[in-house]
Amino acid sequence: MLTADYDRLGLSAGETILDLGCGHGRHAYEALRRGAHVVACDLGLEELRQVRSIGSIMRSDGDVDGDVVLETANGDATRLPFADASFDRIIASEVVEHIDDDENALVEMVRVLRPGGVLAVTIPAHLPERICWALSDEYHAPNQPGGHVRIYARGELRAKMAAAGLNPFDEHRVHALHSPYWWLRCAVGPTRPIEESRMVSMYHRLLTWDIVKAPRATRIAEQLLAPVLGKSLVIYARRPLATGTATDSIDESRPSENKKEHADVAT
Repeated sequence: MLTADYDRLGLSAGETILDLGCGHGRHAYEALRRGAHVVACDLGLEELRQVRSIGSIMRSDGDVDGDVVLETANGDATRLPFADASFDRIIASEVVEHIDDDENALVEMVRVLRPGGVLAVTIPAHLPERICWALSDEYHAPNQPGGHVRIYARGELRAKMAAAGLNPFDEHRVHALHSPYWWLRCAVGPTRPIEESRMVSMYHRLLTWDIVKAPRATRIAEQLLAPVLGKSLVIYARRPLATGTATDSIDESRPSENKKEHADVAT
């Protein structure tokens, strides 16, 4: 289940993309399928080992071209272990709401993104998130270790991205069908096993069926409801080109000329 839109991101085969806070790698795998070189970065070593394992399976199954590179890096978003201008594209999906110093994390993303490069940052949308917080204190930090530390107000993330030196140019919301699911989870207790609530369990099965089958009816419902109920907000922004070059509104979609060596995690 993808949150970022790769067409809006402008990812091309041969480019290098950072999947920051990759988790179990859902965005990394799609980038690999599209022929991009991927660096999956996370604080969790087990998650990184899983990404490497599934990446190897994808390669052996022929889902990934032979010259495509997958690397993993154990790193902190506020102190990224990469050289300046290392990446053509960056995805940070459902990451910055967990970080106390989100402004510094954005500055670091700008540093490692090449001039003219594009990044997509996704966060919980304001209204669905506020309802979750109102329903349960167990849903967010500090009661939930590693949980969400803030609710972003309308326009707040765009303003922070602009302050970090980015030019936001597009946004949309996704995962409308997931908002009621999380409201149910919060109402019955978000830390309780799913199986303990019949309603939560049934809704979970519905979402699983939707992800696997992608039926036309739910795709239409998602399209109609996303602008209002979408659980996630996705904002796309570009790092301006250097002064004196082509206009900042033009995205020179090309691979970086000098690939950087990335910190790799042992398996």
